[in-house]
Amino acid sequence: MKKTLIIAVLLPIILITLFVLFALSVPIVNNITAATVLSDIKNIPLPENTEYVEGISAAGKLTGNGNGMQYFGAMLIKTDLSLDELNSYYSDYRENEFRLLVEKQESGEIAVIEHGSLAFESELSQDENYYIVYSWGDGIGLFADLDLRGR
Repeated sequence: MKKTLIIAVLLPIILITLFVLFALSVPIVNNITAATVLSDIKNIPLPENTEYVEGISAAGKLTGNGNGMQYFGAMLIKTDLSLDELNSYYSDYRENEFRLLVEKQESGEIAVIEHGSLAFESELSQDENYYIVYSWGDGIGLFADLDLRGR
Protein backbone atom coordinates (compact mmCIF):
# COMPACT_ATOMS: atom_id res chain seq x y z
CA MET A 1 0.00 0.00 0.00
CA LYS A 2 2.76 2.43 0.96
CA LYS A 3 4.72 1.56 -2.20
CA THR A 4 1.67 2.21 -4.38
CA LEU A 5 1.11 5.58 -2.71
CA ILE A 6 4.74 6.60 -3.31
CA ILE A 7 4.49 5.61 -6.98
CA ALA A 8 1.16 7.43 -7.33
CA VAL A 9 2.74 10.61 -5.96
CA LEU A 10 6.17 10.41 -7.63
CA LEU A 11 5.13 9.30 -11.11
CA PRO A 12 3.12 12.46 -11.92
CA ILE A 13 5.88 14.64 -10.48
CA ILE A 14 8.49 12.89 -12.64
CA LEU A 15 6.31 13.10 -15.76
CA ILE A 16 5.54 16.79 -15.23
CA THR A 17 9.23 17.52 -14.64
CA LEU A 18 10.19 15.71 -17.86
CA PHE A 19 7.51 17.59 -19.80
CA VAL A 20 8.69 20.97 -18.44
CA LEU A 21 12.33 20.15 -19.23
CA PHE A 22 11.38 19.15 -22.77
CA ALA A 23 9.30 22.32 -23.26
CA LEU A 24 12.22 24.44 -22.05
CA SER A 25 14.61 22.63 -24.38
CA VAL A 26 12.62 23.39 -27.55
CA PRO A 27 13.84 26.98 -28.11
CA ILE A 28 17.34 26.07 -26.94
CA VAL A 29 17.61 23.24 -29.49
CA ASN A 30 16.30 25.53 -32.25
CA ASN A 31 18.80 28.26 -31.33
CA ILE A 32 21.59 25.70 -31.47
CA THR A 33 20.33 24.58 -34.89
CA ALA A 34 20.50 28.18 -36.15
CA ALA A 35 23.99 28.56 -34.68
CA THR A 36 24.98 25.44 -36.63
CA VAL A 37 23.88 27.15 -39.86
CA LEU A 38 26.25 30.01 -39.04
CA SER A 39 29.01 27.58 -38.11
CA ASP A 40 28.67 25.84 -41.48
CA ILE A 41 29.16 29.18 -43.23
CA LYS A 42 32.18 30.09 -41.12
CA ASN A 43 33.80 26.72 -41.83
CA ILE A 44 34.13 27.59 -45.51
CA PRO A 45 37.46 29.27 -46.26
CA LEU A 46 37.20 32.97 -47.04
CA PRO A 47 38.18 34.15 -50.51
CA GLU A 48 41.52 35.91 -50.82
CA ASN A 49 41.63 39.51 -49.63
CA THR A 50 38.47 39.02 -47.58
CA GLU A 51 38.06 39.70 -43.88
CA TYR A 52 35.48 38.13 -41.55
CA VAL A 53 33.77 40.90 -39.56
CA GLU A 54 31.02 39.19 -37.56
CA GLY A 55 28.42 36.43 -37.58
CA ILE A 56 24.82 36.15 -36.44
CA SER A 57 22.15 33.46 -36.28
CA ALA A 58 18.43 33.36 -35.51
CA ALA A 59 15.56 30.90 -35.26
CA GLY A 60 11.89 31.79 -35.65
CA LYS A 61 9.41 33.00 -38.22
CA LEU A 62 11.80 35.28 -40.08
CA THR A 63 10.36 35.69 -43.57
CA GLY A 64 7.33 34.78 -45.67
CA ASN A 65 3.78 33.87 -44.74
CA GLY A 66 2.31 30.98 -42.81
CA ASN A 67 3.65 29.00 -39.90
CA GLY A 68 7.01 27.35 -39.65
CA MET A 69 10.38 27.69 -38.01
CA GLN A 70 13.23 29.06 -40.03
CA TYR A 71 16.92 28.78 -39.23
CA PHE A 72 19.17 31.58 -40.41
CA GLY A 73 22.90 32.09 -40.22
CA ALA A 74 24.89 34.95 -41.71
CA MET A 75 28.34 36.41 -41.68
CA LEU A 76 29.42 39.91 -42.52
CA ILE A 77 32.59 40.16 -44.59
CA LYS A 78 34.71 43.02 -45.85
CA THR A 79 36.46 42.67 -49.20
CA ASP A 80 37.54 44.40 -52.39
CA LEU A 81 35.98 41.62 -54.46
CA SER A 82 32.81 42.31 -56.44
CA LEU A 83 29.44 40.71 -55.79
CA ASP A 84 29.86 38.60 -58.95
CA GLU A 85 33.27 37.37 -57.81
CA LEU A 86 31.90 36.45 -54.38
CA ASN A 87 28.89 34.67 -55.88
CA SER A 88 31.20 32.74 -58.16
CA TYR A 89 33.42 31.77 -55.24
CA TYR A 90 30.59 30.62 -52.98
CA SER A 91 28.73 28.84 -55.81
CA ASP A 92 31.40 26.12 -55.61
CA TYR A 93 30.21 25.38 -52.05
CA ARG A 94 26.44 25.71 -52.56
CA GLU A 95 24.43 22.55 -51.98
CA ASN A 96 21.06 24.14 -52.78
CA GLU A 97 19.41 27.45 -53.59
CA PHE A 98 19.10 28.44 -49.92
CA ARG A 99 22.75 28.10 -48.99
CA LEU A 100 25.58 30.62 -49.19
CA LEU A 101 23.70 33.51 -50.72
CA VAL A 102 25.68 36.74 -51.09
CA GLU A 103 24.38 40.31 -51.10
CA LYS A 104 25.85 43.77 -50.70
CA GLN A 105 25.48 45.00 -47.11
CA GLU A 106 25.25 48.78 -46.70
CA SER A 107 23.95 48.99 -43.13
CA GLY A 108 23.85 46.82 -40.07
CA GLU A 109 20.22 45.86 -40.66
CA ILE A 110 19.74 42.50 -42.39
CA ALA A 111 17.25 43.15 -45.19
CA VAL A 112 16.25 39.53 -45.90
CA ILE A 113 14.62 39.28 -42.45
CA GLU A 114 11.01 40.40 -42.88
CA HIS A 115 9.54 39.61 -39.45
CA GLY A 116 11.19 41.40 -36.58
CA SER A 117 14.62 42.86 -36.97
CA LEU A 118 18.05 41.36 -37.07
CA ALA A 119 21.20 43.42 -37.41
CA PHE A 120 24.94 43.16 -37.23
CA GLU A 121 26.51 45.08 -34.35
CA SER A 122 29.51 46.35 -36.33
CA GLU A 123 29.63 49.89 -37.66
CA LEU A 124 29.92 49.75 -41.44
CA SER A 125 32.22 52.34 -42.98
CA GLN A 126 30.98 53.84 -46.22
CA ASP A 127 34.56 53.65 -47.54
CA GLU A 128 34.61 49.83 -47.39
CA ASN A 129 32.76 47.09 -49.29
CA TYR A 130 30.71 44.86 -46.99
CA TYR A 131 28.76 41.79 -47.99
CA ILE A 132 26.49 39.37 -46.20
CA VAL A 133 26.90 35.65 -46.82
CA TYR A 134 23.88 33.80 -45.48
CA SER A 135 22.12 30.46 -45.45
CA TRP A 136 18.78 29.02 -44.43
CA GLY A 137 18.88 25.69 -42.64
CA ASP A 138 16.65 22.82 -41.62
CA GLY A 139 15.64 21.89 -38.12
CA ILE A 140 14.52 18.84 -36.20
CA GLY A 141 10.83 18.22 -36.99
CA LEU A 142 9.36 17.93 -33.51
CA PHE A 143 11.37 20.85 -32.14
CA ALA A 144 10.43 23.00 -35.14
CA ASP A 145 6.75 22.15 -34.75
CA LEU A 146 6.61 22.93 -31.04
CA ASP A 147 8.48 26.24 -31.00
CA LEU A 148 5.97 29.10 -30.74
CA ARG A 149 8.42 31.49 -32.44
CA GLY A 150 7.58 29.74 -35.72
CA ARG A 151 3.97 30.92 -35.67
